[in-house]
Amino acid sequence: MASGDAVWSCELYLENTMTDPKYGFTVHSDGGFDEVVSRVTDELAKQGFGVLTEIDVKATLKKKLGVEKRPYVILGACNPSLANQALDAEPDIGLLLPCNVVVREDAEGAVIVGFMDPAAVLGLVQREELAHLGEEVRARLERVREALRAG
Repeated sequence: MASGDAVWSCELYLENTMTDPKYGFTVHSDGGFDEVVSRVTDELAKQGFGVLTEIDVKATLKKKLGVEKRPYVILGACNPSLANQALDAEPDIGLLLPCNVVVREDAEGAVIVGFMDPAAVLGLVQREELAHLGEEVRARLERVREALRAG
């Protein structure tokens, strides 16, 4: 392996292991904050998700605590068909729903989109039928991430 290959391999390893938490995955997205929120919502819809909730964390913390934060929104995404399957398998699964998608601005002004990993979360229940469902939901959210990455 050439030294350039080793550096690239190390950078790829660091990118894939240091940026994504075990309970989710992220992507940096080009564009302004509001534009990215709109694009995320559109891409979620293409995968069958609606946004049930939109929590403006920045505004909430400003109102409740008087603190200034960077733009930060939590979208509660739900695919009705897949949620119905999950509820049929485990009535209390609503404790783990909907799938949270975070759009936030970092200290440098870059916009980052983070997705809850439904396979990791549904794995808490330890039921085979939910494990398969978690994989399906994750695959759909990964397609949203890839669409955002592609621009």
